[in-house]
Amino acid sequence: MKTASSKRRFYAALAGTAAVALCCFTPVLVLALAAVGLGAFTPYLDYVFYPALLVMGAVTVLAYRKWRWGCAPQSGIPHAEGGGRHKGPEDESA
Repeated sequence: MKTASSKRRFYAALAGTAAVALCCFTPVLVLALAAVGLGAFTPYLDYVFYPALLVMGAVTVLAYRKWRWGCAPQSGIPHAEGGGRHKGPEDESA
């Protein structure tokens, strides 16, 4: 079903955003890199994770909008298929 797929995408985007935020705002990744001997890369993490956080935030918003629009009834909704206008009685006779 289309809404189930959209819902899964939304939850995946939300989890990705949470993971990037966790790495941005806490020392989790710094400790992990230090544990494996790659602590020299820690000054450059901001150049990667802040843009990734913005992208994942945008993907989350888009996935949420697609999921919510997919749950709406198809008739009478401007965002549904049908050219973005309400269907009236004149459309039924054609």
